Amino acid sequence: MTIRHLKIFVSVAENGKMSTAASKFFISQPAVSQAIKELEDYYGVLLFDRISKKLYITEAGKKLLEYAKNVLAEFDKLEEGMNAFKDIKTLRIGVTVTVGTNFISKVLAEFKENTKNIETYIRMNNTKNIETLLLESELDLAVVEGKVKNKELISIPEVDDILVLVCSKNHPFYGKEHITFADLKDVNFVLREPGSGTRELFEKYLEKHKLKINVTWEASSPEVIKQAVINDGCVTVASLRLFEKEIQSGEMYAFRNKTKEWNRSFSVVYHKNRKLPEYAKKFIEIVKENKEFNILDEIDYGILS
Repeated sequence: MTIRHLKIFVSVAENGKMSTAASKFFISQPAVSQAIKELEDYYGVLLFDRISKKLYITEAGKKLLEYAKNVLAEFDKLEEGMNAFKDIKTLRIGVTVTVGTNFISKVLAEFKENTKNIETYIRMNNTKNIETLLLESELDLAVVEGKVKNKELISIPEVDDILVLVCSKNHPFYGKEHITFADLKDVNFVLREPGSGTRELFEKYLEKHKLKINVTWEASSPEVIKQAVINDGCVTVASLRLFEKEIQSGEMYAFRNKTKEWNRSFSVVYHKNRKLPEYAKKFIEIVKENKEFNILDEIDYGILS
C-alpha cells in the first residue's frame, strides 16, 4: 500500500468513477481498477460494491476514505515543509573570537548581498574548540586566527593580521616611540585564554626569546580585555583589529614588534573530505576580497624590541 494507492482510491470514492481517476493521474482505467483491487487485497475487505456497472462505497470503504484523507493531508504538509526546507540552505561557519569580533560582520553582509536563500549560522569560540567542531562535522568551514594542527583539516591563510602590544592613554608607555622587553618586567598583562590562537602565538614568541611576563588577567571576551587595559592599567598583546577604534581615537596606544614574528593570517579551514557547495566557495571568495588591513598607515605607533 502506497500514497499513490490512497490518492487513486480517494479520487474514485469522491467521483464514483474510475475513468475520472484515470484521467486525473494520467493512467489507464485498468490501472485504476488494479490499484483498488490491491488495496482490497491488502486490507482484506471490499471497498466498493459493483452493481450494474456502478460503484457504491462500502462501510469499510467509507472508513478507509476518512483515514486516507487525513493521511494525504499530512503527506501534503510533509511535502510542502520539506520542499521549503530544500530551498533554504544553511552555511555553518565557525569563527574565532578575534575574527568574530572585528572581521566577519562585513564578510557576512557582502555574502548575503550576493546569495539568495542561504542562511548562515555562526559559532564563535577559540581555535582549539573550532577545530573540534569541524572534525565532528558540526561546522561546514571556519575562519580562525590560530594554527590548526589536525591533518584532517585543510587550512588556507587568506587574511592579513598583526599582533600589537596595547596600553591605555593613562599608562606610562603611552606615546613612547620605543620600548624594550626589559621595560615589561613589572607590567601586568591581560591575555586571552589558553586555546586561543592569539595566546598561542604570543607564548611561542616568549618561549623562543626566553622572556617572562606577569599575567594577572585571562579573558575570552575582547570587551573584558579592553576594560582591563583601560581601567586596571594592564597591557595586552592582541590583534590590532580589536583596538582599531580606540587607537584611532587616542584612547589606546599600540606598539608593533620590531621583527615580523607577530605578523599572521586569518585562515579558512574545512575538512579535507568535505565537498564545499558553490555558496560556501562564494563565502571564501568574499573572505579573500577583504584580506588587506592597512590601519598602520593611518596611526602613530611605537616600536617594541
